[in-house]
Amino acid sequence: MIRLSGISRTYQVGDELVHALADVTEEIDAGEHLAIMGPSGSGKSTLLHILGCLDRPDAGTYELLGREVGKLDETELSLVRRHTIGFVFQFFHLVPRLTALENVELPMVFAGLERSERHERAMGRLQAVGLELRADHRPDQLSGGERQRVALARATVLEPKLLLADEPTGNLDAASGRQVLALLRELNATGLTLVVVTHDPAVARRARRVLVLRDGLVFQRVDGAHVHEAVEALSRDENGP
Repeated sequence: MIRLSGISRTYQVGDELVHALADVTEEIDAGEHLAIMGPSGSGKSTLLHILGCLDRPDAGTYELLGREVGKLDETELSLVRRHTIGFVFQFFHLVPRLTALENVELPMVFAGLERSERHERAMGRLQAVGLELRADHRPDQLSGGERQRVALARATVLEPKLLLADEPTGNLDAASGRQVLALLRELNATGLTLVVVTHDPAVARRARRVLVLRDGLVFQRVDGAHVHEAVEALSRDENGP
C-alpha cells in the first residue's frame, strides 16, 4: 500500500539545519498495523505528516496505492487526504461549537454529501464507537475518552483506507485509553491500514510490527513475537536502568 524510498526532510531552525528524517526506506502493507516509536525529536511526527500528505519530503519518493505522491498537485493531495486517509490526534481537534454529530458530519460536508446521508452515516459511526446517546453534546460536555472516540468516528466516516494516529491515548486515562485501542484494533481487523505514533510501550505492543526511529533514521524494525522484547528494550534505554 505504501512505499517510501530514500525519504529525507530537513528544517531550518534559526541558523541550524535539523535533519528530521534521513534516507527512510520502508514498505507498509495494506491492512497492516504498524507502530512508530522513538525518543522525542527522532522524526516520528515528521514521518506521520509525510504519510498523511501534510508535508512533503526534501528528497525521496512516496508511493501511496501505486501513485507517487510527489507528483500530485494541491487539489489532488486534498482529495487524497479527504478520501484515502483518516487522522486521529492526541488533542482531538474537534470544533468546540459543534455537537458530536456535527463534528462527525464535517468531513462529509466538505465532500459534498447530502444532509440526509451525512446524518445517517454520522449516527452510524457514533453508534460504532458507543456514543449515539451523546450525539447532541458539544466537546466541552464530553470526557477525554468520549472526545477521542468522536474524533475516531470523524476520521473513519468517509471509510479511508489508511488511518494515522498520533499519540491517540496520550491525553486519556487508562480505561479510556483501552477503549480507544480496542476500537482501533477492531478497525484494523476490518482491513483498515493503521499507523500509530506512540511513546507508550503498551500501545506499541498491540501492533504487528514496530518501527523505531532515532535521529531521523530507522534504527530498528521488529515484527511478530519480538515486538514485546523490542518495546521493553527501547523503554529501558529511554528511561535508564
